Amino acid sequence: MEYLIWVIIFVVFIIAPSIKQIDQYERGIKFTLGKFTKIMQPGWNLVIPVFQSYKKVDIRTKVVDVPDQEAITKDNVSVRINAVVYYKLFDASRAVLEVENYFYAVSQLAQTTMRNIVGTVTLDELLSEREKISADIQAIVDKATDDWGVKVEDVELKDISLPEEMKRVIARVAEAEREKMAVIKKSEGEAQAAENLSKAAQILSEAPGALHLRTLETINDVSADQSNTIFFAMPIEVLEAFKGLGNIGKDKK
Repeated sequence: MEYLIWVIIFVVFIIAPSIKQIDQYERGIKFTLGKFTKIMQPGWNLVIPVFQSYKKVDIRTKVVDVPDQEAITKDNVSVRINAVVYYKLFDASRAVLEVENYFYAVSQLAQTTMRNIVGTVTLDELLSEREKISADIQAIVDKATDDWGVKVEDVELKDISLPEEMKRVIARVAEAEREKMAVIKKSEGEAQAAENLSKAAQILSEAPGALHLRTLETINDVSADQSNTIFFAMPIEVLEAFKGLGNIGKDKK
């Protein structure tokens, strides 16, 4: 009976404190006499006091908000940009053994890479090809963090801030472009209208009496408003007819 009591005491005071729980979203890095032993999987794991120690590592996807960075584009335009980096650990042991603080290291690497990439593109490319630039940053950061057991899943450029002077320049350029398109559309419309008028004039000139009918139709439209005064130009044919009648009268005399 006394022996059983001692066994219970041993279990309570020695074995129980040695049981460490690792949650599903974690991994444990076990050290024996200061040397890396193994990666502890989720569940209960035995860590012998004094001789062994361990460190928990969260393997869930993490988000790094890269703060605003001053950068100069290839065409010498100063911009402020920030980004978001999504990453997770694929090797928990490397994240502990190869880098002191992987969270800080990923953030700093993303900042420097972002500035370097911005320096290789123009402002127009930066504004119009954000997805491609984000992919380039992700590829570079992901390759550099492989030795740390870190997998960079995505990089997104959140915001690109331009100086006020540059915003005004872009606004003026956009306005000039809209005015240019308006002038082009107007000239195209005028050219099309002139072409249609030319075709209509040709048709009217080829059909006998068509011009007179068109004139009468126009007079009818205008005369609908009684306040209008109409000056009717007598066709040359009619005047010549009157002239012919006058010549006949003179001949009879």
